[in-house]
Amino acid sequence: MPTAQTRELTPQMYAEERHRQILQACASDGRVSVSGLAARFDVATETIRRDLDALDRRGLIRRVHGGAIPRLDGDIEPDLRTRLTTNTEAKHRIAAAAADFLPTDPDASVVLDAGSTVVELVPYLAGRGLRVATHGLDIAQALLDADVEPVDILPGRLRGRTHAAVGADTVRALSRLHPDTVFLGCNGMGAAGFTTPDPDEASAKSAMVAQSSRRIVMADASKAGLTQFVTFAELADIDVLVTDTALPASSLQLFEHSGIEVVRA
Repeated sequence: MPTAQTRELTPQMYAEERHRQILQACASDGRVSVSGLAARFDVATETIRRDLDALDRRGLIRRVHGGAIPRLDGDIEPDLRTRLTTNTEAKHRIAAAAADFLPTDPDASVVLDAGSTVVELVPYLAGRGLRVATHGLDIAQALLDADVEPVDILPGRLRGRTHAAVGADTVRALSRLHPDTVFLGCNGMGAAGFTTPDPDEASAKSAMVAQSSRRIVMADASKAGLTQFVTFAELADIDVLVTDTALPASSLQLFEHSGIEVVRA
């Protein structure tokens, strides 16, 4: 029988995938324990403690005695750099599936929300001729790097944690747009709708939802069951949710019963 030390040297799962499943378990169950996760992944408890400490430092969970719980209202929001390195494989799959919802009319327009999942959609916009607007600084740069044009970058106050323009100028500019499709990210999704921690960013997202003909959320399953400070869209406001196969059955049922088309990539 392999010892804990042997399992440490020959792990059965890459740390990133293990972290993804830990986040999903924490979101769906409300709490995870060190001993339970160690048994589930067949690794030493010290490995799980390091996993939980790392996820806590990234602002993705809250460490408690013997395990961890989800970060909910008022908790630290992970910065963009952290989110860009979290659940990357799931985000790649989500973007590939979301690309099927890009408008086929080259004269159509698209708004891209700021976020680490939405940015993965950028390569699929190359060569389509769509008009694209965004309030995300990193997304605007990625669009330029991919030779996507024309691109409109929205005005506003740049928010350091997400590199998104927010504020009254952003909302005002969005109120004048009438895009065919918006692709949105979120920090939480559940019975309270689609939520995010920052009120100013929520206002920008809400304006995108209000002005767009078709509203598509791109979010990995670790966001399911989480509720952040501000609801920017009710469940009935969203047409499509593109997520991954780890979405719990209870969340799938909730979203589909609310009229959302759910795609699990």
